[in-house]
Amino acid sequence: MNVVIFGATGMVGQGVLREAIQDPDVKRIVSIVRKPTGRDQEKVREVVHGDMWNFVPIESELRDLDACLFCLGRTSAGLTEAEYEHITYGITMAAAETLSRLNPGMTFVFVSGAGTDSTETGKTMWARVKGKTENALTRLPFKASYAIRPAAIRAMHGEVSRTLAYRILYMLLFPIWILGDKLWPKYFTTTERLGRAMLRAAKVGAPKKILESADINALGA
Repeated sequence: MNVVIFGATGMVGQGVLREAIQDPDVKRIVSIVRKPTGRDQEKVREVVHGDMWNFVPIESELRDLDACLFCLGRTSAGLTEAEYEHITYGITMAAAETLSRLNPGMTFVFVSGAGTDSTETGKTMWARVKGKTENALTRLPFKASYAIRPAAIRAMHGEVSRTLAYRILYMLLFPIWILGDKLWPKYFTTTERLGRAMLRAAKVGAPKKILESADINALGA
């Protein structure tokens, strides 16, 4: 299986990339990044691309792919709805529309979030935008598409968030993260299980199109 990963420099993306590298079924990984990381490995090709709303210049890198593991995103804090939609919906759909045209047999796995609003009409801004993005992905001609909705995520292998506030939160709440992962699997998962669940959905499918934390844990066990 050949996969493309967006957002491999974030905490979730770091975990997904690690699991993809370790998966013997994954033969080639294309990692789309804004800035070089120097992480090229045996089966990873890092493609540096600055304009995340236009993928025409790198279309040659986006062919012959079986799955997209889309982990790119940012917090809505400090953004207007238009700004957040431009990033969350705009970048995701720019990538997805290009990939669906080049790889119609592809499976697209999108990291969304717990509480996403599929009706697109609720009071919470980020949830409406995520819901709009999830819904739009289902209308593209992919082989399949899945929305991954984790709540609390515990980093397992040194993955770190690029957002300072999140790094501080994880550090302060680490004991709760460990306890919660054991006692409340409905709300807690790990970067390891999340990555494995995304890969399994890409390889063999999943029982649901929308996967909450408990579903992620079952699929990625």
